[in-house]
Amino acid sequence: MNSFLLTLRRPFVADHFHDLPGFVEERHGHNWEVEATVTLKEPEGLETEIAFHASLDTWISKVDYTLLNEQPSLEGRNPTAESLAQWAFQHLNSNGLNVECVRIREKANYWAGCRRAA
Repeated sequence: MNSFLLTLRRPFVADHFHDLPGFVEERHGHNWEVEATVTLKEPEGLETEIAFHASLDTWISKVDYTLLNEQPSLEGRNPTAESLAQWAFQHLNSNGLNVECVRIREKANYWAGCRRAA
């Protein structure tokens, strides 16, 4: 049986600030982007693809046009690209998807990712 990788990319806009020792920045915003990849198995491809779109769009609706510091899923953490990638990965995984990796783009030349353990 063949398996395939499907990658979706979605933009979102959100503000954040950093307020931990050694990493302090005032509130500012970014035009972020999430890129997520899941494995599809041929017979279940369409059903999984539909679920993937829905799950990623649900995650986007939680973060788009928000102050990330106020997100319960990020409580006690600096809302960095790394923490967002981990949160999105966990969200997709908890929806039954076989997630390979999630990358978050914070700036044009700055991406952070979270991937499935080898």
